[in-house]
Amino acid sequence: MNITDIATPDFVAVDAGKRLGKIRAIFERENPRGIVVTEDGDYTGVIGEKQLVRSRMEDDTKASVVMKSAPRIDRHEDVREAARMLVEGDVKVAPVFEGEQLYGVVSTDDILHAVLDNLDAITVGDILTTDVVSVGEQAHVGQVINKLREHGVSRLPVVDEDTGSLIGIVTTHDLVEFVVRDDSRQGRGDRRGDLDRMLDLPVYDLMSDPVVTATPAETVDAVVERMFDNDVSGLVVTPEASDQRVHGIVTKTDVLRALTFTEEEHMDVQITNVRLLETLTREEVVESITAVVDKYQKMQVLHAHVRFHEHKEKLRGTPLMRCQIRLRTNRGQVGGSGEGYGAEHAFHVALDKLERNVLEVKGVNADEKQRGQLLRKLGEL
Repeated sequence: MNITDIATPDFVAVDAGKRLGKIRAIFERENPRGIVVTEDGDYTGVIGEKQLVRSRMEDDTKASVVMKSAPRIDRHEDVREAARMLVEGDVKVAPVFEGEQLYGVVSTDDILHAVLDNLDAITVGDILTTDVVSVGEQAHVGQVINKLREHGVSRLPVVDEDTGSLIGIVTTHDLVEFVVRDDSRQGRGDRRGDLDRMLDLPVYDLMSDPVVTATPAETVDAVVERMFDNDVSGLVVTPEASDQRVHGIVTKTDVLRALTFTEEEHMDVQITNVRLLETLTREEVVESITAVVDKYQKMQVLHAHVRFHEHKEKLRGTPLMRCQIRLRTNRGQVGGSGEGYGAEHAFHVALDKLERNVLEVKGVNADEKQRGQLLRKLGEL
């Protein structure tokens, strides 16, 4: 399947110098699927719907400040490759070209709607992320913001600090909407006192509940439908519907990534925010991960996902980055993360953590093997 019939010409093109106030007015009037930003007639970036609507930037801010760089996708591109390009570009919408002519846009939701009937063979357990960052109900908004930034995530499950049970969820969108609502009540001006007050509020005051959840055994088509029905981009995964402990997270991006899984002999690798690689190459990333896996055990890696997140902090001009590596293997998921100045430094810190975690998996497997041998010997007595 290609994206010929998935891509849509329903978009708005604006110049990079156009002000957000006018763009918002156009968006509200025409309700397009996306906004493509051009400069001197050439494509330069995109602005997504939520990105525009939820932006707190002033109306006189230029489009070039808000836009995100997104890959150019050919109108006849295979849907799997289009999915890969959206994931690696870390965008929800991308421009579609027919030759050199800008045809339209394609979004994550467009692709998921088109392939929904083919997702019943995949379960949530196949694609969920088990390395979940959560927050206690007594945490303050300031702590939530720090966790979101530190881990480069957009949602945090809120758990009961005594039982560990899921009681709510807070997202970056919740934070933005809360601040925007407060802005409309208080007006502009010196807001330092108001900001301090907001940072001290408990997360309980702005989290969403009840939480829309999924279980590992459910099929992906069912949970994607649930995401669309509830207008959310991710679900908290619990072991069972009756067991509200946090087991993982599944998002639309996880589903999109699953479309690119292959059955080939070599390891399939995706790199989110590939533009941040700098001196690293994809080949070096693959070779390094393969070396770690092969060093300790014959683990079949079905898919590897490497994600880079850039922080604002810099050291002599080099930004602090966070790298997360997650492997989907025939023995479950294993990963590692770390921070460093520059993509290469961050990657190697994460790789070292991955190596320790793979070694730990080997130790567990060795213990199980030894236990099995012991039980067999006892059975012979």
